Amino acid sequence: MQDPLVYLNGELTPLSEAKIPVLDRGFIFGDGVYEVIPMYARKLFRAKQHMARLFRSLASIGIPNPHTEQEWMELIGKVEKAYPADNQLIYLQVTRGVAKRAHAFPQEMTPTVFIMTNPLVPPSAAVVEKGVPCISMEDKRWLRCEIKSVSLLGNVLAAQEAAQSGVVETIQFRDGFLTEASASNVWIVKNGTLMGPPKDNLILEGIRYGLMEELSAACGVPLEVRRIAREEVFAADEVMLTSASKEVLPVVTIDGQTIGSGKPGPVFRKLHAAYQAAKA
Repeated sequence: MQDPLVYLNGELTPLSEAKIPVLDRGFIFGDGVYEVIPMYARKLFRAKQHMARLFRSLASIGIPNPHTEQEWMELIGKVEKAYPADNQLIYLQVTRGVAKRAHAFPQEMTPTVFIMTNPLVPPSAAVVEKGVPCISMEDKRWLRCEIKSVSLLGNVLAAQEAAQSGVVETIQFRDGFLTEASASNVWIVKNGTLMGPPKDNLILEGIRYGLMEELSAACGVPLEVRRIAREEVFAADEVMLTSASKEVLPVVTIDGQTIGSGKPGPVFRKLHAAYQAAKA
């Protein structure tokens, strides 16, 4: 669709006509949060987990939740039903609202609520079979990465580094330890054990993080959550990315260095197959 319907503050409107005041704090300060929910065959995937994270993000920065979970589902339904694709990425954004420009915010404000959708195109079979290249860089973001904030300049710059380098992602390290990629969680495999960094303030806990915990248990893959040193990542047998749009994606090179055999590994193949089954 060239001009899909979106939801903005109580109204369905064509995207080209959706407007917010210039003093919206999301525009001025990046003062807001967002969520992205995948939909397969018109069915939201892990919607409860996504909504729980949205509610946590809102509470973390003191924005009152403008809707109940049921109300959110109804609003999402209005937007997705107006879109022709069966597989979609539903985007939700809530900002603190409109106020005179000042760093401190008034206590009584009306949040701005925006919902739109785009086609969801998972990685192709060819990409999954070949694996993807990545680069690395120092993690220079703020220290509240667990909040899914619209203030994404650090992630944007990391993603731009990847784009300019002709690779899929930028894998980040803070003080020599793995955090996450610009828009993905990162996992490594060594001797058959899947490893991920701690779910703390240094990463956004992707909804696929919990799913990987479930899938690894179902597949009999040992899982270890701990701080992972940079040298462990480069020495791993396998590295993989997870996100709503990437699903589970194998990394075969970082900074031009081959990871493991240079091909998607057996643990990835187990988890990828389990992921596809979970979508059904």
